[in-house]
Amino acid sequence: MPTLISDGSPTRCISDAELEAHVAAYLDKLGPAKRILVIPPDHTRGNSRAGQISQIIWKLRSSQADIWFMPALGTHVPMNEGELRWFFGPDIPLERFLPHRWRTDLVELGAIPQNEMEAISEGLIKQEMKVAVNRELYAGYDLILSVGQVVPHEVVGLANYTKNILIGVGGAGTIHVSHFLGAAWGMERMMGRLDTPVRKCLNTGFDRFLRGKLPIHYLLTVVSKDKADNQLKLRGLYCGDDDATFEAAGRLSQRVNLDLLDKPIQKAVVFLDPHEFKTTWLGNKSVYRTRMAMATGGELLVLAPALHMFGEDPEIDKLIRRHGYRGTPATMKAVETDPEMAKNLSAAAHLIHGSSEGRFKITYACGPDITREEVEGVGFAWQDYAETIKRYNPETLADGWTTLPDGEEIFFVSNPALGLWAPKAAFE
Repeated sequence: MPTLISDGSPTRCISDAELEAHVAAYLDKLGPAKRILVIPPDHTRGNSRAGQISQIIWKLRSSQADIWFMPALGTHVPMNEGELRWFFGPDIPLERFLPHRWRTDLVELGAIPQNEMEAISEGLIKQEMKVAVNRELYAGYDLILSVGQVVPHEVVGLANYTKNILIGVGGAGTIHVSHFLGAAWGMERMMGRLDTPVRKCLNTGFDRFLRGKLPIHYLLTVVSKDKADNQLKLRGLYCGDDDATFEAAGRLSQRVNLDLLDKPIQKAVVFLDPHEFKTTWLGNKSVYRTRMAMATGGELLVLAPALHMFGEDPEIDKLIRRHGYRGTPATMKAVETDPEMAKNLSAAAHLIHGSSEGRFKITYACGPDITREEVEGVGFAWQDYAETIKRYNPETLADGWTTLPDGEEIFFVSNPALGLWAPKAAFE
């Protein structure tokens, strides 16, 4: 089925009324369904508009269909009641939300064999990639709606589409191998690009085991902050079930979510919204999305008031604490010497992604829920949040270049999940 809704441009601002009309039109084109499964992201994608779209689907079809929601948690902690209400609003009953448990609740579908993985990865991956999804997808749904935002991403290049299924509600085999491939290939070669080895793996797995076998359709958003009024705008909505739908959204994301800079950043200050970022597993988007733009010898200061642990998963949290963010050579040695790390390659990939490789300093300014010793123990510098915001107040700083009263020049990012900051030369 071709792309059925395609509305977007760098200057477009889709209103709430237009968004609801688009979703209604798309559901009408897909036809009646008695049972619907919606797969949105979780609250860590708070700006995706997926919560709002989920509310619209419930409003339009709950009187006609049996609708369930399974947030695409991947390895994230399941959402609590407050997070569900914050993201999805008050109307969808809490019992309609199903958790995804990435280690247990799975149907094994098959694997991409080793020789094919070697070819896709140009020899970097010498093992098969198992493909599995949550068993709920096979519970007799007439329609499965995958909802989410296309935005630059450190593992796959541009987020969403088949990633929302094979990683978001997928299993350890796909998560570990795909993340490790992304790290081995190199973040700088991946982020903001449509065609990457990880994307090829995910699309291959989806096409081979799921396409045409389950009624999966996509509602993909593109969101950016308007520089004129500093407000988030819905720039695009693309609905369909094919590669062209994702590619159209991806091309728009490349135009509105890449902030290409003329000079490197000596001091970056990045704020982590406490609703979205409570771990370094998520908060290190501050590292991923600015790393290409950072000056050698510079400093990345991360304002993290809600940080309370490192991994979203207890096993991965333990590995992060054990090995820390100490660069690629140390992490690769850990994979060789620590059997637990070898079984959790996504953790190894995360440690590589979250390191500056010694090129610039990373400082976390934290609240009371995590100690200085814990933060320094994983390889980051520490500052007290309350003291730090006396100088770098996220409520008064504007995105982009700012010169403080004493002459210090900083580059402020209010939400690292919204884009990618890089030198112009990287995308010429």
